[in-house]
Amino acid sequence: MEQQIRQINLEDEKPTVSQAMARLQLELRLAKRQDICVLKIIHGFGSTGNGGKIRVAVRKELPALQKRGQIRFFIPGEKLTIFEEDTRRLLQICPAFRKDHDIDRHNNGITVVVLKDRKG
Repeated sequence: MEQQIRQINLEDEKPTVSQAMARLQLELRLAKRQDICVLKIIHGFGSTGNGGKIRVAVRKELPALQKRGQIRFFIPGEKLTIFEEDTRRLLQICPAFRKDHDIDRHNNGITVVVLKDRKG
């Protein structure tokens, strides 16, 4: 069974940080129910290139979710490269992600979240 990948854009309709974070929580719950393996989050990086508020909030929340066991691990877009161990783990868990155009592009406007392994 091929693992499923879902992409969400938290920047759509220019939400507040709290709206974007509420949507992230909703999408994580839905993804788990729908047997999604990988969630690719588009959060942007801010107009100055130093990180927008949504990006900062997402990246602050994900380690807490990982610690609580709600996600397996996450990869910031700038570290989404085959030279990083977490990316190689991602590709083992979800081989379909090899086709993603952001691998090796150092896109700090995205973060990839791995929700589960091949066994669930």
